[in-house]
Amino acid sequence: MRIVLLGPPGSGKGTQARLLKDHYGILQISTGDIFRRAIAERTPLGVEAEKYVSTGALVPDDLTIELVRNRLQQKDTARGFVLDGFPRTIPQAKGIDEIFEEFGWELDAVVYIDVPDDVLLERLVHRQTCPSCGMMYHRDSRPPVDEGTCDECRTPLEVREDDNEETFKKRLAVYFSLTSPLVDHYRHESRLLDIDGSGGVEEVFENISAALDDRHRSSRKRTHDKSKDAGSGRQDKGELHNSRRDP
Repeated sequence: MRIVLLGPPGSGKGTQARLLKDHYGILQISTGDIFRRAIAERTPLGVEAEKYVSTGALVPDDLTIELVRNRLQQKDTARGFVLDGFPRTIPQAKGIDEIFEEFGWELDAVVYIDVPDDVLLERLVHRQTCPSCGMMYHRDSRPPVDEGTCDECRTPLEVREDDNEETFKKRLAVYFSLTSPLVDHYRHESRLLDIDGSGGVEEVFENISAALDDRHRSSRKRTHDKSKDAGSGRQDKGELHNSRRDP
């Protein structure tokens, strides 16, 4: 299964990507992880990306696409993956389409986690993040077992400096200016699965997995029907050929 997962800041996209990874036995791939690995390994593309990352600038689309291409060429992607937050722009979407066509892959679905602005704000101002493994917690709806400590790796949790109302509104405005056209693009192509992300983590995950499973069943049925129609067509041609030979 190959999935693109989209959602605004605070939608729980990273958490849902990890749940999908565990549920379907696929990889979770994010551009953040790709950038960090390429920079740490001092690859040519990583050195170029560091020039932007180190100053807080956006990595250009063409460079991002090449980094993603390199990651998807690795053998472990054969079991499937969820692209966490990529693509973010129309040029990136066209780039990923070209990569998939080059590799002979099909994109199974684009999942968009839709959450009202007021819910996003409430989540962000009460969010705690593990700086080590990236796990997210919420002081009210998803607190850690031990206050202030990550359940997974026991690292002290942090509150991000930009998790405040003023910064959030700016981040959200930037996100929608870039991503709204992308969402419309995938919806127009009938590849988008709109998911209500205002519920709890488990509820949202159940809705996502149910929608994906339904899409997968429908896809398999269409493939089966096409194969059946093709077989029927070959049989009809064979019967016509034989009838011409009958006296």
